Amino acid sequence: MPRACVIVLDAVGAGELPDAAEYGDEGSDTLGNIARAVGGLDLPTLEALGLGNVAPLEGCREQPGAPAIAGRLVERSKGKDTTTGHWELMGVVTAQPFPTYPHGFPFEILDSFAHRTARGVLGNKAASGTEIIEELGEEHQRTGKWIVYTSADSVFQIAAHVDTIPLEELYQGCEVAREILTGKHAVGRVIARPFEGEPGNYARTPDRHDWSLKPRQPNYLSLVRDAGHAVHGVGKIHDIFAGHDIDESHPTRSNVEGITETERLLRELDHGLVFVNLVETDMLWGHRNDPVNFHRCLQDFDRRLPDLLAALREGDLLILTSDHGCDPTTPSTDHSREHALLLAYVQGRNARGAIHAGEFADVGATVNAWLGGKSGVRGLPGAQIAEPWSGRARP
Repeated sequence: MPRACVIVLDAVGAGELPDAAEYGDEGSDTLGNIARAVGGLDLPTLEALGLGNVAPLEGCREQPGAPAIAGRLVERSKGKDTTTGHWELMGVVTAQPFPTYPHGFPFEILDSFAHRTARGVLGNKAASGTEIIEELGEEHQRTGKWIVYTSADSVFQIAAHVDTIPLEELYQGCEVAREILTGKHAVGRVIARPFEGEPGNYARTPDRHDWSLKPRQPNYLSLVRDAGHAVHGVGKIHDIFAGHDIDESHPTRSNVEGITETERLLRELDHGLVFVNLVETDMLWGHRNDPVNFHRCLQDFDRRLPDLLAALREGDLLILTSDHGCDPTTPSTDHSREHALLLAYVQGRNARGAIHAGEFADVGATVNAWLGGKSGVRGLPGAQIAEPWSGRARP
């Protein structure tokens, strides 16, 4: 039975998109700039698979006979956030960007939220998540008010200390916010940001949870399910798709857990799609402008990649990709408008260094074709991407 696995290396962008300047991201190149910042990438497994064929990367040689198809993918949607990127990977193009609030949320939103949750609000501005809890954490603990903030993305983020507001109440507050944020204020995600510790030494816990909008259907997840396959979401995939078209959710608290769970699924499942998000490159290092640890995080994945490859069976499809950039070498701490990387590999076949230039939705189109789904909603059909493996001629 056919199987496919898509792993999203969150925020590992592969160079600015042509319209990056419109988003304030001219010059962003997450992979390339990290390679230069650390004196060359040290990712031997990814290099052997064909990472150096994605784009010129210091320390990562081109591989003319690489087993994976390599390339860069263009985003057609208007945005540079997690929801927009993941949705488009599965064929949902967001023609109108989700609303953003660089100057904070309007009074009517916060008034309704405060009234329905019976707690006041602190913050209400665009801010770094780690910085705002240091700024307002002590006042939050003294008053019991929510810390509400946003970013360059379409997000309504609610931070609360676990000893001040119980986790379940924080989650309930996020559900209230999701109910309020509709119509013209339908942000892409409401995010719970629990934290712990003492003033001057606060730290976010791994119990983050996202409430996303429901994606349009059909999409490549629904088409894969229509073809009789289960979709397993690892990490925050369930949250990103608001639980729709995800048969089994496997939430994780770290990349290590995500990789281990992916390996287990690949060893146990007989068919279907394993869809994975590994978030730490984005959450821990991209937003904190830390290229050294961003690279170390990629090295951690690279060291475990042989285990994932060993878990593949003959004819399995593995796609490594990304959802946006978050260049840690630029002054901005926000996401960057970049190409997604593409490494597409079939166990037992050799792509002989083939290159593919396409769009985000090609990922979903490829998976859908591989698993026998009906005609897709957007993107290049998988059979064309698979041409170097199968010997089929391009029509």
